[in-house]
Amino acid sequence: MDKLARIYLKEVVTRHGIPVSIISDHDPRFASNFWRSLQNALGTRLDMSTVYHPKTNGQSERTIQTLKDMLRACAIDFGKCWVNDLPLVEFSYNNSYHATIKAAPFEALYGRKCRSPICWTEVGEAQILGPELIQETTEKIV
Repeated sequence: MDKLARIYLKEVVTRHGIPVSIISDHDPRFASNFWRSLQNALGTRLDMSTVYHPKTNGQSERTIQTLKDMLRACAIDFGKCWVNDLPLVEFSYNNSYHATIKAAPFEALYGRKCRSPICWTEVGEAQILGPELIQETTEKIV
């Protein structure tokens, strides 16, 4: 469990700070004594979504569905080595325009557009998603 706390601190807290609150479903990982104790020590309020009421956690569920679709496309296009492309899938998602926030998640989080070898233009102008982004990025890097 100590390892999980270190990973959480390294991957979440150091990048984004300590959350004021977290809404999660009733998954045992988010209802465990370890998770509750860690969040209590950090001063984060844990709120559980209502069972059988998906609207409470709708934004997260939509994000999860989008990521599943992107991963499925990679598995189909790249076969067994799709795992190697996970960082590029993450990059693609974080730099794709989202109508609900009227920006890419990267821009919403950092207050600026992401500049990369394949996105010299404004984020949102070129709608490159999923496998096409990975293929183009790989070609430019390699």
